[in-house]
Amino acid sequence: MIDRTAARPLIGLTGRVKHGADIAGFPSGLGDVEIDLYVSAYARAVTAAGGLPVHLPQHVDPASYAGRLDGVVLSGGADVGPDRYGATWSDDTGPVEQARDAAELALVELAVAGGLPVLGICRGLQLLNVWAGGTLHQHVPTHARYDLAPDDQFDELTVVPTSRLGLMYGSSHRVNSLHHQTVDRVADGWVVTARSSDGTVEALEWPGHDVIAVQWHPELLAGAGTDPLFTWLVDRARAVVAAAGV
Repeated sequence: MIDRTAARPLIGLTGRVKHGADIAGFPSGLGDVEIDLYVSAYARAVTAAGGLPVHLPQHVDPASYAGRLDGVVLSGGADVGPDRYGATWSDDTGPVEQARDAAELALVELAVAGGLPVLGICRGLQLLNVWAGGTLHQHVPTHARYDLAPDDQFDELTVVPTSRLGLMYGSSHRVNSLHHQTVDRVADGWVVTARSSDGTVEALEWPGHDVIAVQWHPELLAGAGTDPLFTWLVDRARAVVAAAGV
């Protein structure tokens, strides 16, 4: 029998579904085959922080993970459907992945109900804000810096020094910017703990809960393996295991 308290905590990673035709070099005859994928840097960062990453396929009912996970990473990806926050569809939005939206919103419910730590990254921040009742700006092209290297820390953030994020990074932090949607109305009860130079929300925390969400991609930055966000997630996941006494 595995001693859970001595093992690496299990950190669930969300991903997306693509088709073979979307992947260069994939056999043309398999163009309609569905492929589960996520950026491997998430898993590498979780592993370096002491966790054991596990992929969470979309077709699995999130309820099946109850009691089996110790923490969750909501990864980046497609736009959240505007219908999820009562907005009119913009021409600059999409394509969205409705099945992913549904699966991840249900996963958030499961994680919160189970007291699991949650780290939202990029889309993950946006999804958490929408889940909690907030809204999004559907297109802010100045933040979509895909013309730069993914680890280019060109954006300097102002961080609330007394927040959990501030305790990790201090009052400022340089990050990458790989998104075109941003938070509009912040969900009630949530706190903005970092902003970019133009005032854009770059981090949210939910007081009283082990939930942190950031707009940038820490897994793609140099030093991701020692980034305090992943250390925080794994440490809090270990606390979940210890509290369960299994």
